[in-house]
Amino acid sequence: MKSVLILGAGEFGSTIAKRLCELKCDVLTVDSDEARINEIMPYVTNAMIGDCTNRELLESLGVSDFDICVVAVGGLFQTSLEAACTLKELGAKFVMARATNDVQMKFLKMAGADEIAYPEKQTAIRFATRYASDMILDFIRLDDNYSIYEMKIPKEWVGRMLSQLDIRRKYNVSIITVKRSEKVFIPSPDTVFAIGDVAFVIGEIEDIQKCFKI
Repeated sequence: MKSVLILGAGEFGSTIAKRLCELKCDVLTVDSDEARINEIMPYVTNAMIGDCTNRELLESLGVSDFDICVVAVGGLFQTSLEAACTLKELGAKFVMARATNDVQMKFLKMAGADEIAYPEKQTAIRFATRYASDMILDFIRLDDNYSIYEMKIPKEWVGRMLSQLDIRRKYNVSIITVKRSEKVFIPSPDTVFAIGDVAFVIGEIEDIQKCFKI
């Protein structure tokens, strides 16, 4: 079970806190707003009122003992930057912080943040990719090049075996699972595609576009 310190109990911080607790993590949330602390208290291991940039407070919490420290404070960016800097100076093992633009991301990385959450940009990319084609049902970005896409299969695939399509050699795309009537399975070379099948494929967007002709 991982221990997590979350600085900030706004929408972003509280959502992370609740989900981590559902996943059986030990979560301590800190926020200067008493109402927010009272609201999050039933969902986390512990919660306390305090200034997320106060060095003495953070030091008293023993930030180096937490597996993950999350900077989720709202308001002025300077507050997030100061909190991230202080956490790293106090020996935090892993710091994740939120950015709302590229400049903030740059400064948080300079401050030592190990991972940056950029929800606005990530949501925009997800939305644009999802609705660029009716073939794309969803996708998960793995890095700057590769993603996993949930795709409707082309009608030309119906009745044909995976081995006949030779997708991997032709397009450098791999089908990792297939969903059929709400059941998900790993396809074999002999799998025959049926109407309504959905394929989960991994590859680069350019290769996906060629493979699915979008």
